Amino acid sequence: MKCVIAPDAFKDSLGAAEVAQAIADGIRDVFPTAQCVLCPMADGGEGTLSAVLAAAGGEPRQCEVTGPLGQPLMATWGWLAATHTALIELAEASGLQQVPRQQRDACASTTRGTGELIKRALDDGATHVVLTVGGSATNDGGRGLLEALGARFLDAQGNPLPHGGLALQNLAQIDLSGWDKRLAGVRFEVAADVDNPLCGPHGATYTFGAQKGASPAQQAALEHALSHYADLTAATLGSDLRHTPGAGAAGGTGFAAMAYLGASIRPGVEVVAALTRLAEHLQGAHLVITGEGCFDAQTLRGKTPFGVARLASTYGVPVLVLAGTLGKGYTDLYEQGITAAFSLVSGPMTLEDACRDTPRLLRERAGDMARLLRLGTAMASHGSVGQA
Repeated sequence: MKCVIAPDAFKDSLGAAEVAQAIADGIRDVFPTAQCVLCPMADGGEGTLSAVLAAAGGEPRQCEVTGPLGQPLMATWGWLAATHTALIELAEASGLQQVPRQQRDACASTTRGTGELIKRALDDGATHVVLTVGGSATNDGGRGLLEALGARFLDAQGNPLPHGGLALQNLAQIDLSGWDKRLAGVRFEVAADVDNPLCGPHGATYTFGAQKGASPAQQAALEHALSHYADLTAATLGSDLRHTPGAGAAGGTGFAAMAYLGASIRPGVEVVAALTRLAEHLQGAHLVITGEGCFDAQTLRGKTPFGVARLASTYGVPVLVLAGTLGKGYTDLYEQGITAAFSLVSGPMTLEDACRDTPRLLRERAGDMARLLRLGTAMASHGSVGQA
């Protein structure tokens, strides 16, 4: 039996590679000779870098960059030498995880560190950059990233604007005379886990600003600032992408990447599937097991199990889901290529206990699923299924 194991990370518990290994151990407890192909996955959010490096055999690299509030920090990026591809995870340099909750400031936070990672990748010879944009602490429209690559955002007196999205309300000129010329020879892809536009009621600010520390009044000011920034970008570049799906990803970083870097935006799980060669692994497979922390109706918006199921369906491979919890609407996924879904928990337990025991629970539930598979195989071989 060939089983492809392609889960996402279980947040606050295990990374995708560790989840995949625990599931494989459970399958082999029942089918010792099973061919388990481990393919850790992600959807463009935090953990995408580690999942791709684990599955594709890439090299992690580090450099010091500017953090979201201007503090220096060490950030990791990934290198796939065979294709000169750089994997840049925005959350590493500009992520919410880098800022204590009480210090979150959507008005002043910057994506400059992410741009510095891209610049380092250019220095190392990258010709293809994959930028994953989930989990940002920022709402600056990606201008910090652009500044690290040579752009200047100036006020009416010709002075550089301070960090952050709110300062864009005073933007008078976008100066691209110092733009890094190497960018013209680089292909950019943005792996996004959202499809929001830059502005409007479903845009970057009103959808995600609160979790980044913006009050209602600050959200209104940030919305105005981003709209003004989009106006000047359109005047400078001759195109207006503010309403393009994905432009609002990472507080508008998707907009900056598309408008200034010519990036294409794709669902993160599709990008990760390509980098990890999931389609190749699915050929000849008998089963796929995927999973995530919470499996519910939101999974339909492009999370890992949904993306894995869509691809597996093209090869006619059944898909099982192992999840921390099964939330409201999870059965809707049965119409999208999911064969069945199972929760890890074996009885009442606290979230803390479930997170601590996730490796054991994954192995046990995977073993339970394998026993069902063995029963189904035995029934089919004796003709019992047809007689039921």
